[in-house]
Amino acid sequence: MNLRPATPSDDDPLWAILEPVFREGETYCVPRDISRDEALGYWSGAPHRVFVAEVEGVILGSYFLTPNQRGGGAHVCNCGFVTAPAARGKGVARAMLAHALEAARADGYRAMQFNFVVSTNTRAIAIWRDMGFDVVGRLPGAFRSPRDGFVDALVMYRQL
Repeated sequence: MNLRPATPSDDDPLWAILEPVFREGETYCVPRDISRDEALGYWSGAPHRVFVAEVEGVILGSYFLTPNQRGGGAHVCNCGFVTAPAARGKGVARAMLAHALEAARADGYRAMQFNFVVSTNTRAIAIWRDMGFDVVGRLPGAFRSPRDGFVDALVMYRQL
């Protein structure tokens, strides 16, 4: 698997991955009917650094790395991850997180925080825990799942 910075030529395959995830509405707080341009702007807009994971030239996932806050909180980063539905369960998210942890350290971040992990996203939670993240907060009923109704969101944190 090759992990590399995204380029504008990746917009079409990136949208092909983002669209089903955003339309499903189970993991991200974006409108389910978000347009292509809005979705790409959300994912790739400044100050996000965007990476893609590819195998034999096929993009299977993407993540962004960004400061979690500005000013006094800028030493903690935040990330978002998305994996193509057909590539789930094949180690793509785990590889992207390992890459993100290295990139974050190289950028001088001291910690990584996920602000809003939907509690029903059990696959992601298991990966994040395996990679050293702790649940440091729970937001009761903070996410409205199309499938499960109001569910909790977790704040997960790890020092680098």
